[in-house]
Amino acid sequence: MPKADINKAGWEQSEFPILCETCLGGNPFVRMSKQEYGRSCGTCARPFTVFRWNPGQGARFKTTVICQTCAKVKNVCQTCLLDLEYGLPTQVRDTALGVQSDAPNSDINREYYAQNMESKLEGNKSALASLKTSSAGKEMLKQLARTDPYYKRNRPHICSFFAKGECKRGDECPYRHEKPVENELSHQNLQDRYHGKNDPVARKILSQNAESAGLKPPDDISVTSLFLSSLPSTSTELTIRTHVLNSLPSVQPTQLKSVVHVEKTKCAFINFRERSVAETAAQAWANGLEIDGEMVMVKWGRSRPSQPTNLASLPVAGPSSVAAVS
Repeated sequence: MPKADINKAGWEQSEFPILCETCLGGNPFVRMSKQEYGRSCGTCARPFTVFRWNPGQGARFKTTVICQTCAKVKNVCQTCLLDLEYGLPTQVRDTALGVQSDAPNSDINREYYAQNMESKLEGNKSALASLKTSSAGKEMLKQLARTDPYYKRNRPHICSFFAKGECKRGDECPYRHEKPVENELSHQNLQDRYHGKNDPVARKILSQNAESAGLKPPDDISVTSLFLSSLPSTSTELTIRTHVLNSLPSVQPTQLKSVVHVEKTKCAFINFRERSVAETAAQAWANGLEIDGEMVMVKWGRSRPSQPTNLASLPVAGPSSVAAVS
């Protein structure tokens, strides 16, 4: 075998990309260019076959940014990195289904991991197909899913010359003449979007869904507990703790402060150590939490009432104290 072929061992070669309907575009006769080993994958850094095409009139040219193996591992589009089934960010999907990716984030093992996953995944099979997920999470994704293509996402980028006030091309300019909006949604990292961590778009979707379900975080930031009601009669403190941690794979056991189970009223208080963790749990349980085959209702805990000042315990000012003050 030639030396060049040995160096290409483990590199990915494909005939057609894995794309969502939005990125592919509405034109059934789309023309694509193909370049073998055109770039390194944005997640595993392995060279792969790159595809480039124009999804429609007035749209910008699009290209694949991750390899097919990484796309199958997370069941996402090779271009926009959104879930192929629901059209949502991976952080939204993984939070709803209680799924945690075991893919390494470091440069040391990610190429080795991708090669092993490539041998396990056959055809277009996804790594998420065999996972057991809760019915509440699936129902939540069905409500949030984008069923129709969103071709607005294929628009040209904003003209940098227009933003500086220097573009003189007018209507002939192939880019959009709009002022860029500076917020957290305009700064997204490919790695974070793929692994479902610190994704601003996902946080916005999850927070809006939690508010619509009546789980808006209380103004009192000291509230870090959630209230579970209508628990099954077979529930115990141990089973509740187990289901809570299993539904929140990104939460460490040490971040769970305590679980107070009131067996008589079939309710429980889930106390977290940090407010951010409690908000993550509320977003994941917006459609309820499944425990022992039954759906449990979730609400935010209440603020502790401020302790009233005990006037009887205060010293009474006598004549001597008044004189000392004067």
